[in-house]
Parts: sequence; C-alpha cells; structure tokens
Amino acid sequence: MADGLTPTLVPVRRWILLALLTGAATYLLELLDVDAAPLFAGLVIAGVLAIAGISPRPPGAISDDPDAPVIPRGYVLAAQGVLGVYIGTIADSDTLSGLGSAWFPVLVIGVATLGLSVAGGALLGLHKQVDPLTGSLALVAGGASGLVVVTRELGGDERMVAVIQYLRVALVTLSIPLFASLVFGQSSAAVTETTPSWADQGWGLVLMAVCMGVGIPVGRLLHVPAGALLVPMALATVAELTGIAGDAEVSPILLTLGYAVIGWQAGLGFTLPRLRAIGRVLPFALVLILAIGVGCALLGVALSAWTGESMYDCYLATTPGGIYAVLAAATAAGGNVAFVVAAQILRVLLMLFVAPFAARVAARHLRRPGTDDDV
Repeated sequence: MADGLTPTLVPVRRWILLALLTGAATYLLELLDVDAAPLFAGLVIAGVLAIAGISPRPPGAISDDPDAPVIPRGYVLAAQGVLGVYIGTIADSDTLSGLGSAWFPVLVIGVATLGLSVAGGALLGLHKQVDPLTGSLALVAGGASGLVVVTRELGGDERMVAVIQYLRVALVTLSIPLFASLVFGQSSAAVTETTPSWADQGWGLVLMAVCMGVGIPVGRLLHVPAGALLVPMALATVAELTGIAGDAEVSPILLTLGYAVIGWQAGLGFTLPRLRAIGRVLPFALVLILAIGVGCALLGVALSAWTGESMYDCYLATTPGGIYAVLAAATAAGGNVAFVVAAQILRVLLMLFVAPFAARVAARHLRRPGTDDDV
C-alpha cells in the first residue's frame, strides 16, 4: 500500500484514531456537563472521520454502502444491554416514592408530554427529508441515548434522530438556568457525581449478566422492538423497584464504552448528502423543539394547580430533558428535589417504554407514498 501499512494494520490504525479522538472529546464534553458525553463524542468524531473517508470500514470488504455494519452485531447488542440496565437502575424506589400521592397527576402529565412529543414528531415527519417514523422519534422528550438505539432497530434514520435529540437536550439544558434566573429569580448549582464503590459495581456486573443474559434472547424470541435495550431495561427496572438489585451500579467504564459504541454506530453512517439533509431539517426541528418546550411549561402550570407543588418545582419536573441541569436547579433552590427528580425519572422511563410503540403507530398512519428514507 502507498503508506506502507498492511491491509490488516490500516483498519487497526483507524480504530485507534477513532478511540483516541472519542476519548479526548468525551473528556472535554464532560467538563461541560454534557449528558451522555461519550455517545455524543462518538457520534461527532465518527461522523467527521466517516465524511473525511478515514473511518473504520465494514470488516471483510471495502464497502461504499454507508449503512453496511462496521461494528460487529454482538458488540452493538452488548452496548444496548448495558445502556438498558443503566437506565433501569435509575428507577430507584426511594426516589420514586418522592412523588407520594402526586404519582397519578405526574403520570397523566407524563402521558400528555409523550402525546405532545409524538404530535411534534408527526409534524416533523411531514418534512420531505424526514420519514414519519424518524420524525416521531426525533422529538420524543426523554431518553435521547435510548431513542438513538430504538430508531435504528425500527428502521428509522438514527443519525437524524441523534442530531435532533441532542439539539433538544442542549436547548433544554441551556434554558433551565436562564429561566430559573429571569422568570423565577433562582440560581443554579453544580451537581457532584460520585463514583460507585467497587462492591456496588461488582453487584452491577451480576445484575447486567442476568438482565442481559435473559433479556436479549427473550427480546429476540418475542420480536420486541429494540429488545436488546428495552427487555434488559425492563428487568433492571423491576429488580430496582423490588429491591432485588440492592445497591448495584453499572460500571462507569462499561457505560462509557456502551455509549461510545452506540455513538460510533450512528456516526459511521454519516455522508455529506446526509449531513446536508439534516442541515435542511434543523430549522424546522428547532421551531418544533421550542414549541414542545412551551407546551411542557404549560403542563407544568397544570401540574402545579393539580398537586399544589410550587410553580418552579413543577416547571423543573416537566422540562423535556436535561435531568442533570434540573437536579442542579432544584438543589440550588431548596425545593422539593425528590418530587422533581422522581417526576423526571418517571418521564424518561415512560418515554422509552411507550415511545417506540407510539412512534410505530403514528408512522403507520402517517406513511406517505414516495417517502425518501435514505437521505
């Protein structure tokens, strides 16, 4: 070869480059408190390398098909399982008990948020560059990382969903301290994350082994959409709520690797035509994201009137994303942190469990002839 490397070493060199750049980008994004930083870093770095023509290629052959699988299926399923178990473990029974008697109003408002999101996604699906399924999932207000996985498994454009979802997360995260200061006269505070103990991580490995070992085959057997994510997530949620999981925590290293693999899977499929197509969709998506944000704020007003909680706590409880920014704002204000965090966790779980099925129903009714799915 022209660069003197054997055909075997060229792919290895590209994987090393991808891993090193993703690690550096992850570090920088974590300094900025970006949610799921390894996923976003993997998405961006893999996309840049793919467009530049120096990304890893599908194993066994040189393929010009951007949808040809580059990462072995087993690694992808493992990454989905790790993410599913992690999301399941956030459903801590002690935290959710913070809702008290307000659980039903919060559930109703959560369902209304889902309906608002799917309606916004349906409008996005009217754009000629967006198919109805992708549009329905791109604006779901919660679980951005999980929705990227779900989109691919359901046959949508995961790149479009990833970019729009992280635009939503960024806007919500930036708007929370702004609204807290200008509208409610509150200040924000930093959230300190603690590293799980080795014992808790050890129990986490056992939990992952059980949930993934059972969940992934069951998901495949029952043909559950995104079963490698959703079935282990369901099992981990049940284990957490019943107390079986104990203090189990997913290893930060495994979670980082899982996020990175999911980001790479989406990013390695980027091409210039696809990037241009996403760019043409973003202005319309931005308007819809802002509209959904306003709708969620109005739902917060309704929740406050229903439960008697403060307007500020209910605003934080109903924001369509940015759970770490929400936690920081609620802590700094000295409000009902348990109520806010529990409402946010319930929203995320509701979105990830229900949204895939709601999106498929919406896409089926909105399907139009001649839709160009390969943008």
